[in-house]
Amino acid sequence: MALSVSVALCTYNGAAYLEEQLLSIRGQSLPVAEIVVSDDGSTDDTLAVLERVIADWRGIDVVVLRNATALGVTANFEQALAACSGDLIALCDQDDIWWPERVERMVAEFTRRPELQMVHADARLVDAAGDPLGFTLLQTLGVSDADRAAVHAGHAIDAYLRRNIVTGATMMVRRELVERSRPFPAAWVHDEWIAMVAAVTGLVDLLEEPLTDYRQHGGNQIGVTSLDASGKLGRLRAPRTARNARLLARAEALQQRAAGFEPAASASVLALIDGKLAHERRRSGLPAARPLRVAPIMRGWRAGDYSRFGLGLQDVLRDLVQPV
Repeated sequence: MALSVSVALCTYNGAAYLEEQLLSIRGQSLPVAEIVVSDDGSTDDTLAVLERVIADWRGIDVVVLRNATALGVTANFEQALAACSGDLIALCDQDDIWWPERVERMVAEFTRRPELQMVHADARLVDAAGDPLGFTLLQTLGVSDADRAAVHAGHAIDAYLRRNIVTGATMMVRRELVERSRPFPAAWVHDEWIAMVAAVTGLVDLLEEPLTDYRQHGGNQIGVTSLDASGKLGRLRAPRTARNARLLARAEALQQRAAGFEPAASASVLALIDGKLAHERRRSGLPAARPLRVAPIMRGWRAGDYSRFGLGLQDVLRDLVQPV
């Protein structure tokens, strides 16, 4: 039996780009069965654009949820995902453009591999006008060959505990993964959490081909952080307290939930998660005085924790120099 596909599309003041995105969904080589639109209290013409574009659509069920009070990105996506009825769910931003084969290409992977829980892909970065910027999402994120290889080999957890490399706008998931992931912890962003749950409890994979134009226009609710030299220098100058508290809260939430997942996580994965939590506790507890940080940081480096649970020397430098 063919797998049905729902689209979880979240909107917020997205009138400028929404029509182009909707038409790209409508133009898929393999049609979707359902679009669930969850609008987070838009004050522009977003809903008017939606109603005009879908007025004469046939063959696609469209469900529109309207939030009188804004939920925020993560809770809004949780609401949209929970309302989807398809076997597979594609996450969708309001301002991107899907390539015509996106759905067909991803459904083929799920059909071929029944054990697959999630697949994500690369994307072409474009500007506000939709013109290519000359690089892809994975390039911009600096996804390493080692991380790509870990995901392909069925060890995505090894990559994801170092850093997030999954962007929701490129994801498709099985509906049961969404059910397993809920409720989404407050400390996590929706796509990162779903990806982590998928890696802890099952198999995920990465398609290294672009299937989406990922628009960067300055108004993105979640966009691509600059990874050039100035961006890296800025992060070294940024205060560390709030960021490290956030990383610790995420590790705590994951550790608390991981033992209760079904299907159950393996003992080795649970041990890795415990190690990640211990590492973030040590980082969060580093002294304010930089000279006093050196010894505990070097112990973590010699133990391999900075490479196992982070970006290696990049994080060592960050922990050594960032102000409180």
